[in-house]
Amino acid sequence: MQKGRMKGDAKRGATISFGSYALKALDSHWITDRQIEAARQALTREMKREGNVWIRIFPDKPITRKPLEVRMGKGKGNLEFWAAVVKPGRIIFEVDGVTEAVAKASLALAAGKLPIKTKFIARRDLATA
Repeated sequence: MQKGRMKGDAKRGATISFGSYALKALDSHWITDRQIEAARQALTREMKREGNVWIRIFPDKPITRKPLEVRMGKGKGNLEFWAAVVKPGRIIFEVDGVTEAVAKASLALAAGKLPIKTKFIARRDLATA
């Protein structure tokens, strides 16, 4: 799989499908599997395991690296981590079954674990816009 370019906005996964509240990406970046898991743990812990959480991104891009001070050639480097390609507008997490205050607090905590700027949105905001 090639590195690729992250130009433009997200073409799919940009609307709330399952929950009432969501965390929306404002930047483009690779989000690693560890960052997704750290954000998920912070989210569920803050919600005190109430309500539902949907993770709308999946790390399906293998990122490889060659060791330091190794000459060119001799094949592809070792698998370093898995990453999800996230473009602006992509919904990262969705939450339902909790109050708006709890959802906002828990999604803000999860956003702190991610390397991109995010925005809290509610389903009613999309209905009026």
